[in-house]
Amino acid sequence: MEQLSLKKYGWKCILGAEVFYVLCLIYGALLPTRVFDLAQAGAQPISPNQIHHLLFELIPGFTWINAGSVIWGAVFFFIVAWIFAWYVVWMHNSSLVNK
Repeated sequence: MEQLSLKKYGWKCILGAEVFYVLCLIYGALLPTRVFDLAQAGAQPISPNQIHHLLFELIPGFTWINAGSVIWGAVFFFIVAWIFAWYVVWMHNSSLVNK
């Protein structure tokens, strides 16, 4: 087996994470219920639409309908994808047996 290149693998992970992030943002923007609507409604059962918006708010500093927040989310996913890629490449390359 060959060693993985951090540069190639990292950029592929980042591309995948960013595409996934944008698709989830588009899907979330099309959902009828947002979290701030939930806060006004009081304590009611949470729907899948509301869960989607709540998951996005796990990104530190993310708020819906805010351009700066969307950019911060892209930067956050970039950082997380690069850390993930570094870890996978390190695990793969360090586990190879040299003959």
